[in-house]
Amino acid sequence: MRIKARVYEDSPVTEDSMRRAAAMRQSRTPKAVSVQFLPSRQSLLIGFLDQSAIALPVAKFPELDALDPAELDRLTISFGGQALCLEERDMHISIQGMIAASEALMGLAASMVAANNGRRVSAAKAEAARANGRRGGRPRKLGTDSA
Repeated sequence: MRIKARVYEDSPVTEDSMRRAAAMRQSRTPKAVSVQFLPSRQSLLIGFLDQSAIALPVAKFPELDALDPAELDRLTISFGGQALCLEERDMHISIQGMIAASEALMGLAASMVAANNGRRVSAAKAEAARANGRRGGRPRKLGTDSA
């Protein structure tokens, strides 16, 4: 089966299209709104706009591990919710970079993306399912061997 590529028309960039693109990007980018040092866990709890939060261990990040607890308490969120900052040390750390450094969080994100992509139905998949249906559905397995 051949699938013909779509042709997209170029459209002029307008203020409205820029606003829509910025809003779409903003909705897909997690925006941190709070940071709190948890001394009992030696972690930073980073809260997001949607009320979710993650805890990241300070020891995993050398630039944070060098700070004393009072400095960790003074960390703030900056750059539109994208970075942790400590102005007195001119320190700015990407929150997305910190999350990417966590193998567990990246593995979780990868499995969620894979599951989400597996639920998508493309035009080619839909057509293949209809063609199978016209031929009586999925063919039965011929072997009856049981192990």
